[in-house]
Amino acid sequence: MARRFKTVDYERSGQQTLTIDECVPADHLARFIVAIIALLDLSAIYAQYAPVGGEAYAPEVLLALLLYGYATGTFSSRRIEKATYEVMLFRFLAGDWHPDHSTIAQFRKDFLAEIQELFVQVLVVAHELGYLHLGQISLDGSKIHADASKSQAVSYGYLPKLEQRLQAEVAALLALGEQADQSDLPAGLDIEAEMAFRQERLLNLAQARAVLETRAQERYTQCPVDAAEQAAYAAKVREREEKARQTGRKPGGRAPQPPEPGPRAKDQYNWTDPDSRIMKNSTNSGFDQHYNVQAAVDQASLFIARKVPDVVAHTLSNHPVDTAEALPTVDAIPAVVGRPAAAALDHGYFSPTNIAGLAARHIDPYIATGREPHQRNWQEFFATSPEPPAADASPMVQMAYKLRTAIGKAIYRLRKCTVEPVIGIIKEVLGFRQFSLRGLAAAAGEWGLVCLAWNLKRLHVLVTS
Repeated sequence: MARRFKTVDYERSGQQTLTIDECVPADHLARFIVAIIALLDLSAIYAQYAPVGGEAYAPEVLLALLLYGYATGTFSSRRIEKATYEVMLFRFLAGDWHPDHSTIAQFRKDFLAEIQELFVQVLVVAHELGYLHLGQISLDGSKIHADASKSQAVSYGYLPKLEQRLQAEVAALLALGEQADQSDLPAGLDIEAEMAFRQERLLNLAQARAVLETRAQERYTQCPVDAAEQAAYAAKVREREEKARQTGRKPGGRAPQPPEPGPRAKDQYNWTDPDSRIMKNSTNSGFDQHYNVQAAVDQASLFIARKVPDVVAHTLSNHPVDTAEALPTVDAIPAVVGRPAAAALDHGYFSPTNIAGLAARHIDPYIATGREPHQRNWQEFFATSPEPPAADASPMVQMAYKLRTAIGKAIYRLRKCTVEPVIGIIKEVLGFRQFSLRGLAAAAGEWGLVCLAWNLKRLHVLVTS
């Protein structure tokens, strides 16, 4: 007997009548987001609307679409608009309205600051529900691609070559225009337009030069990254001196070099998003336009326990290294959820300044002094704690001993299964690898929106599990 198969009558299937209640379970994330938004104070957003005007979409509707979109990996306003037609969950959130992509994008752009205040409110909700009791945190940073191409950037070292070439072209065009006989000119050549184009490029290059020189001037007076570079250099010098004193001979290897003042040849200015910076990719050996995002994650609940403060560089920066981001990120934790007792950080944050700064904030620091091997020897890991170092030992020696204690191993071990998975899920599972907004303030606001969506997703898991 021939085998029978279940088939579909698509004409009949297309005539089925379904309700949204049948398609959206009661404990679904979409319904949860609607319920949480109903608990939030949106008066700051409503206050920005004019008292008169056309009928606008309620902020709750647009906010729900954005939060659910970012929580499920739909970041584009065009894709969110399309989903209100094609995806039942978005249709439920929109109430069968279909806000166009420009309305969604404009709402996101106009209310970034107000949305960041909602971040704190959601943490308060999690705290009141008993799911967030801030104790130990893990810090980490990651590179997120800016909405800019590295092909639209110019380096300080290459600026003179470009200026010389453009100046030579302007001079050649000027000489060509002064010729008495204009009949020999190529057809369609507009000398004035060509000269104006190159002169405008020269002005843009002059602006880029001025910006890069200003950045270099501020580097050693205002920029925390370069202050950290100076501190790191001093720490390396002290470490070599201590090693020489202990061994009685000059340490091998190249001596540390002090940071050089002034613009560097590789300093770059990007025309599309001047606030972004060329940074090394985390996935390969190449370089691209990035921002450096930071996250402080509670080790027990996996909530991102930080907010976007008035100084946007505290949670997102254009600094390629993490050293100067530790203290600002900790300071961005809302006071209403408490102060962490301990913090685990990888070796990218190590500096005497960070150790002292965390201790001054009554946070016990556990910062790696070097890169950990992937395959660690079990005998080394389970070895008995070594003798405490001398009181005058360097901060690196003292921290290395601290990490080998039982409590140090326990706290730092949790870093790899807390903050790293959170950032990994945001980048790999949700797919947030590029900002949609340009500029330091806008990108910081969008990162705050990503973190808010993550916390809602996490709270939903805890409430429904």
